[in-house]
Amino acid sequence: MFHIALYEPEIAPNTGNIIRLCANNGSQLHLIEPLGFDLEEKKLRRAGLDYSDLTSVTRHKNYTAFLEAMAGKRIIACTTKGSRPHTQIAFQENDVLLFGPETRGLPMDIIDATPLAQRLRIPMTANSRSLNLSNSVAIISYEAWRQLGFAGAE
Repeated sequence: MFHIALYEPEIAPNTGNIIRLCANNGSQLHLIEPLGFDLEEKKLRRAGLDYSDLTSVTRHKNYTAFLEAMAGKRIIACTTKGSRPHTQIAFQENDVLLFGPETRGLPMDIIDATPLAQRLRIPMTANSRSLNLSNSVAIISYEAWRQLGFAGAE
């Protein structure tokens, strides 16, 4: 399958929705600290999580630790500053879809360190604000899963 990584997520309900999403599409979720909330927070539980949903979540102390854990995997930066639409890449098993925090997105040093061909964006109309983080993760992760033939789906 593939991996979804949230760099310093800030809003508990978004992360809760993404945890549930990962449980449903079979992807592994990586949370890169610091987090803007406690994983035990009530707001996170409002997403209707079961404890089994949390088994697909790995926490990383910082971005360096995350990079070490992902060594050998292709990291794809999902950002409004992406060089091409999310539909113009051939996703591969074990790809890592990296998303930034809700209020500021991925830092430019991370974007700049990502090969141009691996910087994706979701097409939007001119002068639009960015989409909600959990919506963005759903759109891109389901395109990746579709390309992989919905592996593991019933």
